[in-house]
Amino acid sequence: MTIDDELGFASDEDVPTRYMQRTRDWYLALGYGNPYRWAHYSEVPFKPLAKPLRESCVALITTASPYQPEKGDQSPGAAYNAEAKFYKVYAGDSSKDHDVRITHVAIDRKHTTMEDSGTWFPLPAMREAASNGLIGQLSKRFYGLPTNRSQRHTIDVDCPEILRHCREDGVEAVVLVANCPVCHQTCSLVARYLEAAGIPTVIMACAKDVVEHVGVPRMLFSDFPLGNAAGKPKDKASQATTLALALRTLESAPAARTTVQSPLRWSESHAWKRDYSNVECVQPEELARLRAENDRAKEAAKKLRENL
Repeated sequence: MTIDDELGFASDEDVPTRYMQRTRDWYLALGYGNPYRWAHYSEVPFKPLAKPLRESCVALITTASPYQPEKGDQSPGAAYNAEAKFYKVYAGDSSKDHDVRITHVAIDRKHTTMEDSGTWFPLPAMREAASNGLIGQLSKRFYGLPTNRSQRHTIDVDCPEILRHCREDGVEAVVLVANCPVCHQTCSLVARYLEAAGIPTVIMACAKDVVEHVGVPRMLFSDFPLGNAAGKPKDKASQATTLALALRTLESAPAARTTVQSPLRWSESHAWKRDYSNVECVQPEELARLRAENDRAKEAAKKLRENL
């Protein structure tokens, strides 16, 4: 019997994935120079709720994309699809269900299949939270936030647009749900912007390192594969618990940089954490194919931006 067995310790590998380092190593291995510079701040704005959450109007912000059949495969289990990206903030009716998908971002495709939108788009759960009195009301619209590697564009263009929508709808607090690593950075930048403008926020996240590196007021961290920040797929209890924890964090955080970690576990094994963008798990000859695939995706995304 080992000392870990004797004392009941978890494996030292059972820790949050370092997505920023994985991403840097991955792109260097593909042959790209000049590693990406992640946003990073020392000061973090913080706005307490003006009134109890049960009396507040709360909005949902998502990085999911509306389904567009003409944009290629966006089905559960689909490969990364740059054609399905969007580059402008959009808004949708919160009283209705919407078919929004995440094939356009770099989630963990090996360990989750995008079968249940409740894991990345908790709009129905938030309507239920309003019905149950956890929040005063859901804002009349939810907002779609583009995942943009350009931090300047997010700050200068998307943040003001999101704030404009929030003010039009009388939003008093916001829940943001992140998906890929860059989604986590984008949501963090928007959370900071809204907080500085007087609107309290909480981010539901799976990439703890990205969000904490940027610096945000409040985060609920679920140690799940990317694409499941709102709970486990096909597990309504997990999704309800995750949203309830996020709302509790939104209301009770005592200061900026509050991180609450969900007690829920993805599985008894932590092996899934080894795979995402891990160059040690890929044969050298496979890297050339992945580089070519990534170049094609970048070109497709470029054309989309040029046609705006």
